[in-house]
Amino acid sequence: MNFLKVLNLKKNNFINPKRFAMIKMSQDKLDGAGLIAKSLKEQGVEYMFGVVGIPVIEIALRAQQYGIKYVGMRNEQSASYAASAIGYLTRKPAVALCVSGPGFVHTLAGMANANENAWPLLVVGGSSDLGQESQGAFQEYPQVALGKNFAKYSARPSSLSNVPFFVEKAFRTATYGRPGTAYLDFSAEMITSTIEPDEVACSALCGEAPRPLTSEDNLQKVYEALKEAKKPLIIIGKGAAYSQAEKEINKLVESLGIPFLPSPMGKGVVDDDHTLCVSAARSTALKEADLIVLLGSRLNWMLHFGQPPRFAEKVKIIQVDLNAEELGNNTTDCIKIQADLKSFGKQMNDFLNGKKIDIDREWWDILAKKVEKNKNVIQSMANDSTLPLNYYAAYASIKKVLPKNSIIVSEGANTMDTSRSIMNHSEPRHRLDAGSFGTMGVGSGFAIAAALHCRDYHPSKRVICIQGDSAFGFGGMEIETAYRYNLPIIFIIFNNNGIYGGLDTESFAGLKETGDPTINLPPMSLTAGIRYEKFANAFENFKGYFVQTPDEICTALRQALSETSTPSIINIEISPSADRKAQEFPWLTKSKL
Repeated sequence: MNFLKVLNLKKNNFINPKRFAMIKMSQDKLDGAGLIAKSLKEQGVEYMFGVVGIPVIEIALRAQQYGIKYVGMRNEQSASYAASAIGYLTRKPAVALCVSGPGFVHTLAGMANANENAWPLLVVGGSSDLGQESQGAFQEYPQVALGKNFAKYSARPSSLSNVPFFVEKAFRTATYGRPGTAYLDFSAEMITSTIEPDEVACSALCGEAPRPLTSEDNLQKVYEALKEAKKPLIIIGKGAAYSQAEKEINKLVESLGIPFLPSPMGKGVVDDDHTLCVSAARSTALKEADLIVLLGSRLNWMLHFGQPPRFAEKVKIIQVDLNAEELGNNTTDCIKIQADLKSFGKQMNDFLNGKKIDIDREWWDILAKKVEKNKNVIQSMANDSTLPLNYYAAYASIKKVLPKNSIIVSEGANTMDTSRSIMNHSEPRHRLDAGSFGTMGVGSGFAIAAALHCRDYHPSKRVICIQGDSAFGFGGMEIETAYRYNLPIIFIIFNNNGIYGGLDTESFAGLKETGDPTINLPPMSLTAGIRYEKFANAFENFKGYFVQTPDEICTALRQALSETSTPSIINIEISPSADRKAQEFPWLTKSKL
């Protein structure tokens, strides 16, 4: 069915006659919505996520006409999270489409998250009529001005003819240098007005972002520092995953023979099961290393600012990052290298060309003992099948069944933290989580983006969205989005009745009945014993599973994996008192600076 027939069928439902006439007239002329969609498509945009309404409905319709895949989400936050995840997975921004005013404000969460993670994102927003500005127009809001605080670039095209120029600049700004968010604002009349095709200004097509190289002197400095080190360590961050530098970094790690740690989203750049991976001895590796090579990773809160007692007092840092402003942050002894990680990896491999680094045997002995000790502790917790289950026992059951090449979206507090230590990855960009901004609410949007990408490019891969019960609440209605678009995401809920930990069913009922629940119930508690799997009952051929034992988890997951066109929900009962493995230091280190 062609585009105009769709409009004829739908116009009485959601497009008023004036707007429909403008869209139909634009078959002879080019309308604003069409020019926007055409310009996005020419720059390589493949996906658009949004919540439509006045004045952006036409943009979504035109996007589909030009072959851009549109996914209608249930909340603008989820839409912006989904679009940003596509940027991370592909190095090309997807579009988050939002309406004016409140819709734009909801989208700010994803804009901030993309900026903090250095992922490319393009947000297209509608705004009120220019002729009504300062008169109290419908959803009037200073979107361009506010966008500048949340984006690398925020602008409203100066004229309809210049739309292609602004789209190219937004696309280029989002992907070049340190990736991030770009926002384009379109007034209602610009979306519906028309223009002759020959009046449209020409614009260049934005190519792939440049990949900066480093100097020969820097390569020599790195080599000399590695030769002098007694206890070297490599940390692989999500910047390396975004750069798609896995081939180069695998070769570099193996040729150097140096132990490495991945960041949570750096997992899989080099196989987590590699003999050089010392994730199980993370605290010891960080505390004892005398030289740390940061490959696309920052010395922020996730790495405890590189400060004692988590790091050695005189540790030397080699930092390779695309963002020059990040180099040397929180350290005074640093070899600073601004370069793309893929480019640097190739350069360093060519430079080494057979050169070897001697690693102190004592260093390996320290790490090996700690790895073995911590793996034994985790294994003992995984073997504990006491009901309700702990996190590690639940994950061990999932791990038995889950295909190794699955993409795992992990969100929550303990749910996310424990998954990092027990769920290994052999391929890059196969773990998505709260990231540098520690954002809760990203899970469902990330999962939908990943499932859509897998559908189109890796149909044999499965997407598993593992969330705590609190995290699921942020975007739980996106299960309908997954169902609508035939995305076989498996939503697994670790249900411990609260944030960090809740109450058992009896205790919850007792406290709720004995007085005012706003006074009696702990702030971390959620309703105990919710049967989240019953959400599936609202849909046809959508299955939900309530599980309590390791065998039930395995059986439910096998059945869910057999579903190839509909999502599934597995609700796992977790002990409200379950916790992470005891840590040597608090999980959130406060800066000593």
